[in-house]
Amino acid sequence: MKIITMQRPNSYSNAYIIGISFVSALGGYLFGFDFSVIAGALPFLKVQFQLNAWWEGFLTGSLALGCIIGCLVAGNLADRYGRRPGLMTAALIFTVSSLGMALAPSLTSFVIARFAAGIGVGMASMLSPMYIAEVSPAAVRGRNVAINQLTIVLGILITNLVNYTLADNGQEAWRWMFGLGAVPSLLFFIGVLWLPESPRWLIKAGRQQKAEAILQKIGGHSFAANSYNEIKASLSGSTKQSYKAVFAKGVRPAVFIGIALAVFQQFCGINVVFNYTSKIFESVGANLDLQLFETISIGIVNLLFTLLAMWQVDKLGRRPLMLMGSLSLSILYVVLALLLRNQASTGVVSVFVLLAIASYATSLAPVTWVLIAEIFPNKVRGLATSIAVVSLWAAYFILAFTFPILAEKLGTYGPFWLYAGICLLGFFFIRSKVKETKGKTLEELESFIAH
Repeated sequence: MKIITMQRPNSYSNAYIIGISFVSALGGYLFGFDFSVIAGALPFLKVQFQLNAWWEGFLTGSLALGCIIGCLVAGNLADRYGRRPGLMTAALIFTVSSLGMALAPSLTSFVIARFAAGIGVGMASMLSPMYIAEVSPAAVRGRNVAINQLTIVLGILITNLVNYTLADNGQEAWRWMFGLGAVPSLLFFIGVLWLPESPRWLIKAGRQQKAEAILQKIGGHSFAANSYNEIKASLSGSTKQSYKAVFAKGVRPAVFIGIALAVFQQFCGINVVFNYTSKIFESVGANLDLQLFETISIGIVNLLFTLLAMWQVDKLGRRPLMLMGSLSLSILYVVLALLLRNQASTGVVSVFVLLAIASYATSLAPVTWVLIAEIFPNKVRGLATSIAVVSLWAAYFILAFTFPILAEKLGTYGPFWLYAGICLLGFFFIRSKVKETKGKTLEELESFIAH
């Protein structure tokens, strides 16, 4: 019988692990920037390009169409050349697309640039959490992958603060909102130059000595030896994988759960609050200044409760947080729909919007990414992750595209009845299908998830 020696979490090189996790997670910051900058810029873009409900939804959702392409490219790139080259490519795309949106002379050129930005977001949204999961010991993996969500919400908050500051600079303020994204993009690229390659990818590529050196730097000789043997065993008999292998019998349960969780994270509806804050609060009489101020409140609450999730994800576990989040969102959406329908005061609506953000930030937002990064086998992790994240972005496009149209036909409150029902269904799915993964190595999870 094989005995695996477990090290105490404090025997790891925590400073090194957190350092490389934060650098990788800067991709999450840029994800947060491109995701949230539209909320502050949309009132200006509606005037600049004379947007109707259809174009408002398409312009917002065009980011997701690029994300789908980015995920497909990143999955193949990550498995063929490594995680690090993919992160570098994403950083360069972020830089070019930020400048492209800022300088766009027409609606068509703006949508093309936002689509390109989506390619970078899609690559980073897949590669950053996957990379962090692969370099993190099991005892701290949930916390470290949640760092990616922390940088996403920091990106959202800082972008909202910048948008609010720039809003008084005239009708061209939106150009500065987008153009400033080039600065963190370049910082991300410089940081990635310092990152080591994922030891799991190096072993898969036959570069054992380099992998062992990185594993020793992460956790010492004992950790490196144990990790190397487990990874090597999990890759035994692996060959170049195709999408057909991702849907093989032994992998299919994990892929199904990953896709379902990814789609649910979007169809739960919270991202309409992030993207259409101005539209929601305009419906209850808020002026532009108050609309933009609400984006800051949302960003602050999102940050605080993401920190709470990072503290609890390796203590309470993934499953309890997901169950709590889905059920509480369902209840809060019912209340929010009633408040919007009855034209409640801005302050009351704000309270329940912020409660919904808090619930999401402690559950579906970070934990979905943690689970997607954990549950797929080493042999097909890159391709399987890309499929799950493609599904997530396809769902986001549908959500972002349809909200303005549904709000125009049903009233701003109408879509929230639908989101409440979806969250209730998500609660029952998680309760019946999702297993707890905290504390297990990625290799141990392969057989655990399959059964």
